[in-house]
Amino acid sequence: MIGKIYEIDCIMNYGLFIMLFILNTLCVGQDYVMPLWQENIPNSKKTDETERRDTTDVVRISSVQMPDITVYLPAKKSATGQAVVICPGGGYRILAYDWEGTDIAKWLNSRGIAAMVLKYRLPGSKSNIIPHKSPLLDANRAIRLTRYHATGWNISPEKIGIMGFSAGGHLASTAGTHFDAADTADGDPVESLSSRPDFMILLYPVITFSKPVVHKGSRHALLGENPDSSLIRYYSNELQVKSNTPPTFIIHAGDDRSVPVENSLLFYRALVEKDISAEIHIYPYGGHGFSLAIGKGYLQSWTDRCIDWLDRLNRQD
Repeated sequence: MIGKIYEIDCIMNYGLFIMLFILNTLCVGQDYVMPLWQENIPNSKKTDETERRDTTDVVRISSVQMPDITVYLPAKKSATGQAVVICPGGGYRILAYDWEGTDIAKWLNSRGIAAMVLKYRLPGSKSNIIPHKSPLLDANRAIRLTRYHATGWNISPEKIGIMGFSAGGHLASTAGTHFDAADTADGDPVESLSSRPDFMILLYPVITFSKPVVHKGSRHALLGENPDSSLIRYYSNELQVKSNTPPTFIIHAGDDRSVPVENSLLFYRALVEKDISAEIHIYPYGGHGFSLAIGKGYLQSWTDRCIDWLDRLNRQD
């Protein structure tokens, strides 16, 4: 009998331990998923399409139905107050979700910077009403949602930037040149905040949809085979830089044969012409899609240059 009581007591104590562990994990866990919209996703219609994930080597997500952000927060003691919404690349056909998303978020956290990995809708999904509108709607909303939760996430609402890789760099630079002010018309408190990012970080970005250095794959995926000239101009972001475009940090490799380095040079020149603070680093090698560039010699020092820039930006604010 005593043995049975002891056994029951052990089981109860173990159950209590598991419950406390789960509660502790929920309280201090560093990442969780938040949908961009709880309901009524704009520019969306109901279809039988479902999200797909390929985890062969890199996590590749396609056919996104429910856009969201995965939130990564550093320890409060090391937090700088800065936050970055991350747009993974993938040619507007897939999202390289860990390679250019969650891995980047964890690195930023290690430097005290909050990160939100954006799972944005891709234009090829048949759930879109107007395909080219969905990615930007999602990026703008991610900025607003991060700003809305700034206090609870230990973030300064004036230190929220956007970061993108390849086609994700196109989306990030679109968000940085096509933002809008607060909208209080529908009563949504999130929409009452500006979608302007406070800074941009662009890695081997697609910038222009104009010849001769257009990345045809990204343009075709976003705008279709024969896009109207007005859309080509609208999404050629070197033509959309304005006086209130945010400060920008750019990384590219000179031997990038997928997205020519001229994309970054065009954007840098446009920023300088508008007296926008900008910094660009062009590495002689690296090709395309190098992410953190781990094991690629001094190319991997781009992360140090980026942190230096963010630290300087933080001290200037």
